Amino acid sequence: MASVALWAPQAIAQSPSPAQQKVIKKAPTKKAAPAVKEDVDDDDKAPDTGASSASELQCELGHKITVFHNAEDDQHIALRWQKKVHRLTRVGTSTGAHRYENRKNGLVWIGIPGKSMLLDSKKGQQLANECHSAEQLAPKS
Repeated sequence: MASVALWAPQAIAQSPSPAQQKVIKKAPTKKAAPAVKEDVDDDDKAPDTGASSASELQCELGHKITVFHNAEDDQHIALRWQKKVHRLTRVGTSTGAHRYENRKNGLVWIGIPGKSMLLDSKKGQQLANECHSAEQLAPKS
């Protein structure tokens, strides 16, 4: 009687020989570092407060901040904090808040209709909170 094989061995997967392999070259990656460098270089510029309007703000714990707005340049503000004037650049937000940053110093200024605050992004802490201008503190009639 002839024996019948009840199972068939499966083909063993083999890797292709070097002659059968395809060589795929990757495209060189593009670097986006110069855009960040421009932002940091922009932070180094001395703010021009000559043609700007100034707003004095009173904050919690007795802190005072002066914000200089130039009507001709809505992308930058100058901010006086602890006897130094810093230039901050506008950053887009999805919430409608006014956000300005100086990446070199780590300063972040956020302004919403009810209050403003100053943050230190390098240390991860608030520098001044509950900052209000005279207009924001005035009673509404």
